[in-house]
Amino acid sequence: MTTQKKENQILRPPVVVIMGHIDHGKSTLLDYIRKTNITDNEAGGITQNISAYEVLHKDDKGVNKEITFLDTPGHEAFSKMRERGALVADIAILIVSASDGVQPQTIEAWKTINEIKLPCIVAINKIDKPEANIEKTKKELAENEIYLENYGGKIPCVEISAKDGTGVDSLLSLILILAEMENFTANTEEDASGFVIEADLDSKRGIQATLIIKNGSIKKSMIVVAENSMTSTRIIQNYKGEMIDIAGPSSPIRLCGFDKIPKVGASFKTFKNKKDALKYAQNLNHPEAPTPLLVKEGVPAGKKIIPILLKTDVSGTLEAIEKEIVKIKSKNVDGVDSETAEFKIIVKGVGPISESDIKNISNSENAIVIGFNVKADKSALEIAGKRGITISFFDVIYKMTEYLEEQMEQKRPRIETIETTGRAKIIRAFSRTKERQIIGGKVIEGRLVLNGTIKIMRREFEIGRGKIVNLEKGKMKTSEVLEGSEFGMMIESKTEIASGDIIELFSIAQK
Repeated sequence: MTTQKKENQILRPPVVVIMGHIDHGKSTLLDYIRKTNITDNEAGGITQNISAYEVLHKDDKGVNKEITFLDTPGHEAFSKMRERGALVADIAILIVSASDGVQPQTIEAWKTINEIKLPCIVAINKIDKPEANIEKTKKELAENEIYLENYGGKIPCVEISAKDGTGVDSLLSLILILAEMENFTANTEEDASGFVIEADLDSKRGIQATLIIKNGSIKKSMIVVAENSMTSTRIIQNYKGEMIDIAGPSSPIRLCGFDKIPKVGASFKTFKNKKDALKYAQNLNHPEAPTPLLVKEGVPAGKKIIPILLKTDVSGTLEAIEKEIVKIKSKNVDGVDSETAEFKIIVKGVGPISESDIKNISNSENAIVIGFNVKADKSALEIAGKRGITISFFDVIYKMTEYLEEQMEQKRPRIETIETTGRAKIIRAFSRTKERQIIGGKVIEGRLVLNGTIKIMRREFEIGRGKIVNLEKGKMKTSEVLEGSEFGMMIESKTEIASGDIIELFSIAQK
């Protein structure tokens, strides 16, 4: 058996993950390598889901060798997706802009690479820009403990321009050399195993997922188990969307027909028959519940909860957006902790917004419905219109967060603040008819104004409230009496005022 395994061991293509700060050229580099363009298809030019691609490059002997690339998002919200991308990969390319230098996500990406001890190549990009400063970038890398060859370390470095292709061939050649040194092998005769890198719900094809095979081969009529999700391989697609009958190690493939949405990052195994697949699935220990299509969650007491229905195109994006929504807090007012509202995703899922989604949220007050890279069914739009529910669609995360920040400000509870603007001591109380009383006094602080609202204080306790309906100073009608002046006034109040009482003029502001 051991001999058989050794005989079937082959050198497999390396799986390469490109990591780095947003806008440092990850997608542009892949564009050049693949001679296609994905950036134009990305909203706002930002990659927002994991994709996998196979490319060919001639080695030093002139033989075409395959390399599989993972394109991981650079936006901060997708840190979990980047981590998963790195775990699937064999080699990491840390891309750094020669014009911008080391940025926060450069350091974050390096920590991920370093923690899992992934072989790494640094690609210093945008060397074609006039403001490019390669030496400064290398020094900044060293300052952040990323030590390149000839800069006190062993990390190979290539200077490139993803825009015009300078140095890209050298980068690909270096990947193949590093892969040969690392000796990535696989057994083609074994049943395929690997990782789920993306999952989504297609309205026509059902639940589908992108997988990377790390060992073995997958063929038609096999059964795939990814934790508690299962499907048959009646339809296998390569990264181009073409139908194929077999796929081997390091290949990215697309399968549809899963019974549940597989968890992104989950490992998968394949089986030749359903009986073995079911047995394996039953023996698995699932510490976490699967990502459901619809989940209703409880809400904490003590704050105003603004419910959200969230639907996205893929599960990785769903996770990333949840992370962003948690960050949005109601603002502090005048330095006082006034975070009296929070968003709560009470319904979430992958796929178009459906009629049942709207029905699930329609009884929730102030509900917000968000569709990210998805559409709404016609019936959902009709019901939403009848029930006065607004559905908001987005394809760029920061635009969605800006919208939600505005909604938080509009919907959060207002805090009433009472500001005392004047105080007066009552010297004499005169006649009283029904709810009106004539009094005389002296302003001891601030001012009193006509039509102002007052508190009536007796021995420092509020005993009632009233309104100034007439105000006189020196027997002349006036609209204002200032501190130190005596006055006569008519108060409208149900409370009888006595000499010695204090009246306080106040205003109520909502913040």
